[in-house]
Amino acid sequence: MLEATKMTEERKLQKVKITLLRNPQVALLSGILMVGKTFICDKTPTARTNGRDEWYGRAFTKKLKEKELAFVIMHEASHKMYRHLTTWKKLHDEDHRLANMACDYVVNLMLKNLDPMESFMAMPMKDGKPMGLIDVRFKGMNAKQVFDILKKEQEEGGGGGEGNELDDHDWDGDPGMTDEEKKEFDREIDQAIRQGIINNRKHGKGAGDLERELGDMLKPKVDWREQLREFVKSVCAGKDNSTWRRPNRRFIGEGIYMPTLVSETVGRVLIAVDTSGSIGGEQLDAFLSEVAALCEQVRPEFVDLLYWDSRVAGHETYDSAATPNIVSSTKPKGGGGTSPSCITDYLRDKKIDPECAVVLTDGYVGDDWGGTWRCPVLWCIVGGNTVVAPIGKTVHVQ
Repeated sequence: MLEATKMTEERKLQKVKITLLRNPQVALLSGILMVGKTFICDKTPTARTNGRDEWYGRAFTKKLKEKELAFVIMHEASHKMYRHLTTWKKLHDEDHRLANMACDYVVNLMLKNLDPMESFMAMPMKDGKPMGLIDVRFKGMNAKQVFDILKKEQEEGGGGGEGNELDDHDWDGDPGMTDEEKKEFDREIDQAIRQGIINNRKHGKGAGDLERELGDMLKPKVDWREQLREFVKSVCAGKDNSTWRRPNRRFIGEGIYMPTLVSETVGRVLIAVDTSGSIGGEQLDAFLSEVAALCEQVRPEFVDLLYWDSRVAGHETYDSAATPNIVSSTKPKGGGGTSPSCITDYLRDKKIDPECAVVLTDGYVGDDWGGTWRCPVLWCIVGGNTVVAPIGKTVHVQ
């Protein structure tokens, strides 16, 4: 009977994980705690992760107090959440020791901030000293920023920080994963982060800084300028026609007469700028500068520039010759509420039929995304909002 109730390392690990999952203070990482597989291993000296799975040494697990084991479990989960072993692989290739240290500094500070009073987890100690790396000067930094500081200190003759006795990192990952499996796992991490954010808001536990950080990790990592160009050029590319009136000069010297391709200019392009108050002057200038450069390539006959909030407060029209001056000549108007429906209503009332629409907004529009659009629409979301419009295409502007 005593043997049946003996606390094995496997049961101890499972018990602490379940306790963490039930803890409202861990709600943000609850999804991550369920990702991957967990093993107890006789040969592992402490703990280890390959970015997907976790290994815990049997002797190490046995001697840890439950709060200490909770910290180690959260530590390994955090490496997975931050995707440290894939995102910073180049740092490892440059200096594996400093890369390991940088990632651990980031994780340990985050966990210390999550439970500063050690109410449910505590850094394991050895000979009265923390087994893991922690330094408050790295607060708010990512692994690359910490790595650069450590490397500079090392080059200047310092030690670049002390070593880590808490865990190991398998930077080669899981060699058995195919490229498609890696993509699927990346999607699984994203979903786990989203679920964690939902759970955290249900419990109302705050942790705003960490939630914002995790929200940033979910934002599409794309160049908005590239996405803007791709969108407009794909829907507004000039229609190439050939004419025999001007033979192609490239072939005349060879005695071959071929037609010259001529490109017709496209019609109207709509640029609609939200002026409800959250878009700054620098953001607007950068955006319109990109629009002007793009118009030189696409050559629309007209650009309709609308400024809107709860109504269209300003309407400026530029022909192909005037678009290069759009930044210096425009006069933004507005400053009220936010209602994209005023754009589509205005287009119908004025009988404006653009070939495409590009809307710059903070995305805080509730359920109002303009209703029915009679042309393709690209939503450029600024201000850190991670919303994705249910209509058209969305790109997040940094």
